[in-house]
Amino acid sequence: MINYYELLNIPKNASRGQIKAAFREKAKQLHPDIAGEKGAAEMRKLLVAYQTLYDQNRRFEYDRLYNRLAGKNRFDYRSYLREKWNDPASQAKLIFYELLHLEEDAAISVWQEQGGLDFLMEKFMDREDWMDCSFILAEELLRRKMYYEAFVLLVKILREERRLPYFRHFMEEVENVIKEIVRLHLKQSVNPETYVECLEALLDLGFDSRYKARILRNLAEAFIRMGEMSNAEKVFREAIKLDPKLPNTIQLRRKLHV
Repeated sequence: MINYYELLNIPKNASRGQIKAAFREKAKQLHPDIAGEKGAAEMRKLLVAYQTLYDQNRRFEYDRLYNRLAGKNRFDYRSYLREKWNDPASQAKLIFYELLHLEEDAAISVWQEQGGLDFLMEKFMDREDWMDCSFILAEELLRRKMYYEAFVLLVKILREERRLPYFRHFMEEVENVIKEIVRLHLKQSVNPETYVECLEALLDLGFDSRYKARILRNLAEAFIRMGEMSNAEKVFREAIKLDPKLPNTIQLRRKLHV
């Protein structure tokens, strides 16, 4: 696992001011006019290190992960895992290892080879490792505009967090990312039936009544597009019952005569 403190050349108790100053100094050295195209990859790693350590919550999670995994670097852990290509548990660990070492393409490649969303990593990893790995993997999938895959992973994490809290620091961020995917990307990324399944999956995750009403409104719109008017009317009535002031409902009311 990459040592972000060494990468920035700062002590482990560095202040946010020290972190920012170290990042700026290193970034100057990696500027394209100085380092050329070869510095782009190093700049990306430097930026990840800075963003992780500068954010208090992310730094806490990074320190915890690093302390847990640092001992595995005493031998070629990557090669050891790659040699066990037919062992799902080893491949799950390899995905996590590659993500932690900023080898995102390699991690996603292994994940896809193992079946993608059908690869149930939680069967082969400790709960904490699985949740950490799934969160980082979802972030990388989002960067590649694989919105549905990221959504499924994040919903699974959120459902497990609701069952037994673990992340705490990140749950608000996870919820916000899920909402952003639904608002901006999900409908265009999947077929109507899958879109409905995704929205239905959100209804039992403990969101507040106002957001739940918005999900039900979106469900009603989806059912209308699918020609399922009775289902549309049913969920729309549930939506306005939860939030009588729900916005963007004029056309729905006209179509459903509600």
